[in-house]
Amino acid sequence: MASLSATIPSCNLKSGFLGEMRGFRVPSSSISRVGILKKPVECKESRIGKQPIEVPSNVTITLEGQDLKVKGPLGELSRTYPREVKLEREDSGILKVSKALDTRRANQMHGLFRTLTDNMVVGVSKGFEKRLQMVGVGYRAMLEGNDLVLNLGFSHPVRMAIPNGLKVKVEDNTKIVVSGYDKCSIGEFAASIRKWRPPEPYKGKGVRYADEVVRRKEGKAGKKK
Repeated sequence: MASLSATIPSCNLKSGFLGEMRGFRVPSSSISRVGILKKPVECKESRIGKQPIEVPSNVTITLEGQDLKVKGPLGELSRTYPREVKLEREDSGILKVSKALDTRRANQMHGLFRTLTDNMVVGVSKGFEKRLQMVGVGYRAMLEGNDLVLNLGFSHPVRMAIPNGLKVKVEDNTKIVVSGYDKCSIGEFAASIRKWRPPEPYKGKGVRYADEVVRRKEGKAGKKK
């Protein structure tokens, strides 16, 4: 009887051992590993980050390494920058924020810290303000010393201390104006005021920003007779 030979692909050690016991010839084949080459990340320059920052004549800039101090007629601000970005000041007085590393994180921080730097320069020279509007029956606001007192329909009035560096003005008992030179502090305090009574979607009652659009919902329709 002629010897029987067949070709069986080997998948593990057990199949190879059984093939030898039954008289079959199991060829050994080498498996080549396929490697996936990752493409390098191309970090494009931020359109906002590459814009220069004009410094007014009444603003003083002090740059020491990664620390920046900005002083103007309204106040003084300082900030420490991460190692991914660097600041450069030209002879004309223009500030430029550029990337120190060619990484994705540096690309993300490029535009962010350029905006933060511009807010510092504009804040100490011109200032910022945030307006809020109170909508609702009996909703009122007033100033008592360094406190902002809000009547928002609770059993007791809400009393909020005004942070240092901010100015609060009340117009027509329902309009609140928060102003100052630090845009971050203005936004945080305005958000804390709105948090006490956010506008509800059915009648629009609550505290909203002056330029805020409240999406209204339709209430439940009455039962038809």
